[in-house]
Amino acid sequence: MSKLTKKQQKINELLEGFEQPATAKDALTKLQEISNAVAKFDETVECHMRLGIDVKQADQQVRSTTVLPAGLGKEVRVCVIAKGAKATEAKEAGADEAGAEDVIAKIEGGWFEFDTLIATPDCMAMLGKLGRVLGPKGLMPNPKTGTVTMDIAAAVKDAKAGKVEFRADKQGMIHVPIGKVKFTNEDLLKNWATLTEAVLKVKPSAAKGTYVKSAYLTTTMGPGIKLDAKNLANEVKEYIGA
Repeated sequence: MSKLTKKQQKINELLEGFEQPATAKDALTKLQEISNAVAKFDETVECHMRLGIDVKQADQQVRSTTVLPAGLGKEVRVCVIAKGAKATEAKEAGADEAGAEDVIAKIEGGWFEFDTLIATPDCMAMLGKLGRVLGPKGLMPNPKTGTVTMDIAAAVKDAKAGKVEFRADKQGMIHVPIGKVKFTNEDLLKNWATLTEAVLKVKPSAAKGTYVKSAYLTTTMGPGIKLDAKNLANEVKEYIGA
């Protein structure tokens, strides 16, 4: 059996006596305490959920977006593929890069200095040849996530404000960042509640049985703390709009 590092020993000490499953508030408070004690950087706080869906069924796919009220605690770089007036609209709304053929040529050349890619419907055909590159990186614009739209200004502002996408993977798992450890506990709670509410709202009608099988909160390098999956809806009501 390998010997625990000093960091692991400290984490275990701070978790001693901490009851799980915990409320989201208690979990976040404990994660902030642990991170402040052992981490040397501002860790990202993450939410993980295992959903009771059959991902092989087309009518049980879970994919959507939501805007976190306190943002993500980082500068989101937005690139827009649009022509003429729409490219200008994107720039005025705060896009870091906007254009059509010229921007696509940059991406073809290996430029990926952006976190979100938005496109107008008329430009999607131009992006087709980049699908094999953008797809695996999770950057391909999609109408389901609001990144293929004519309302460019709103899409850019949402992305800059902290819009996150959640999508169940092949194991029915969702992994989403909800902010930084340096956030106040209240801001992290609002972000968590907003995300959780969004996930609960898009439960597929074809999904049977328990929808959220398990839920955890964690940090980049920290432990996972289990939440009471059966009580998520009640907790959400407590913090939404608070």
